[in-house]
Amino acid sequence: GVGNGRLCGLLVNICIYGFGIAFVITTSISLRAIQNSFSRHNKENETVSEFADAYYMLIFGIVQIVLSQIPNLHNINWLSVVAAITSFAYCFIGMGLSIMQIMENGYAKGSIDGISTSSGTQKLWLVSQALGDVSFSYPFSTIMMEIQDTLKTPPPENQTMKKASVISVSITTFFYLCCGCAGYAAFGDNTPGNLLTGFGSSKYYWLVDFTHVCIVVHLVGSYQVYSQPLFGNAENWFRLNYSDSEFVNHTYTLKLPLLPAFELSFLRLSLRTAYVVSTVVIAMIFPYFNQILGVLGSISFWPLTIYFPVEIYLSRSNTDPWTAKWIMLQTFNIVGFVFGLFTLVGCIRGIVTEKIG
Repeated sequence: GVGNGRLCGLLVNICIYGFGIAFVITTSISLRAIQNSFSRHNKENETVSEFADAYYMLIFGIVQIVLSQIPNLHNINWLSVVAAITSFAYCFIGMGLSIMQIMENGYAKGSIDGISTSSGTQKLWLVSQALGDVSFSYPFSTIMMEIQDTLKTPPPENQTMKKASVISVSITTFFYLCCGCAGYAAFGDNTPGNLLTGFGSSKYYWLVDFTHVCIVVHLVGSYQVYSQPLFGNAENWFRLNYSDSEFVNHTYTLKLPLLPAFELSFLRLSLRTAYVVSTVVIAMIFPYFNQILGVLGSISFWPLTIYFPVEIYLSRSNTDPWTAKWIMLQTFNIVGFVFGLFTLVGCIRGIVTEKIG
């Protein structure tokens, strides 16, 4: 119904906003790792302070403010291609470095029981955070419909999207499992949240630095791919409700040397700049990589990946209540809700613990 549609839209927008915060945090970690590597291998004694993360976040924010003035996704196809290429690059390099580290160690670290902790309760909370991170690994459901709307027909959009989803989920699952298992086998209990930061002192530091650059480039593109649909929705709302406002509707054409003519809108400039600034500020306040990813995964996974798809399927297929199929899908729904609640509580606890500690 209309209520569910609005709730779904609200959750999608909240998750997209949260992903922007996560991208800011992750980029700052990679930039700091590059600077630490440069200092270490140029025999400079000082490593970069964690407070420097704020400066890297500001740099990322400035870049995003500029890129955010691009009107829509159709104008940044090249950015999506670059982001995809760099994501494959850092996945392959991360797996390769992990395998080399295992060979250097002479054995696989870690155990089937997972990380050693002082108590079972502590391990339970760590498991909840890890499951939240896994949930975050599949965020495409938040922008799937937006991407589907941009596809050309024929063939029908839903057929193309279904095929693309099966292929993409299979590939990403393969890479996630390989990177996760190889990384844990390489570092054991000391496996960092950002796997590549564990290779900072490696003799292949130049390759590690290149991989961090790939991550930064990937996240620059991903920030725009995720944020552009939200920008469009917000601006359309303003145009619909303030159709007579010159501030909202008027555009100015700018001509800069060596660059094509560019249309500037005061609404776009102010709204998108405020959006980017807010994500950077929140990232500065809560710069906790694993916990933030876990919270975002917990919030988005159950409603957007399980609840709404199940409800839509039951409605469209006219499945009768209390049939075997209905019971199976509703059981799946309930299990997904409990899973999401468990991971959300664990990740929020992790953020509070980090903040207080």
